[in-house]
Amino acid sequence: MKPSPSNKQNTAAWTLVEVLVVIVVVALLLVTFFLWPEPGTREKPERIQCVNNLMQIGVAYWVWAGDNNDKYPMQVSVTNGGAMELVNNGDCPAAFLVMSNELNTLNTPKILICPADTNRTVATSFRNGLNNSNISYFVGLDADQTNPQMFLSGDDNFAISGVPAKSGLLELSTNAPIAWTKARHKFVGNIGLADGSVQQVTTDKLQKALRRTGIATNRLALP
Repeated sequence: MKPSPSNKQNTAAWTLVEVLVVIVVVALLLVTFFLWPEPGTREKPERIQCVNNLMQIGVAYWVWAGDNNDKYPMQVSVTNGGAMELVNNGDCPAAFLVMSNELNTLNTPKILICPADTNRTVATSFRNGLNNSNISYFVGLDADQTNPQMFLSGDDNFAISGVPAKSGLLELSTNAPIAWTKARHKFVGNIGLADGSVQQVTTDKLQKALRRTGIATNRLALP
């Protein structure tokens, strides 16, 4: 089964987009104020842009859910325009593909690339062969709006017991020995939660956030 790119026409939901984008802009101003780097550094600007990307991706998820009974693409069957069966098999791009309309209103496919990720390339469009090589962020299969602490999206450069996680389905127990690699933000990463917020967390805080999700096993689709 292949997900079809979103082809909905603009509706009243776009008013929600405008409101959420304003919230994102205000949040970014606050992030910029507190995280703007000292002269001679370049790591923090990349982290700020990564936070920006994840906030906008969170907006796209919320808008899409608003048109689909408050469910994210991971909870909606492919036959109903979602990506549930595909992401359950680790197909990360499927979730972003069905949100192509919502994502296009916010940015180009560049939004799916962490600026510190040197191993991915920007897709020419959402509709033209979007694949793992065009995505830096995982998809949280179990995220829903009723549990604000669930993992929705975020940097995918995880290591489990020191071994870098591979593309596909990753199942994490609450005590999983998960850590960030040094590949992007120097052992720090960004996590988007189901409530639309984005957190910058160390490995220690990542492990604590995993325990706060409230479920025994968190499933993530990694690109």
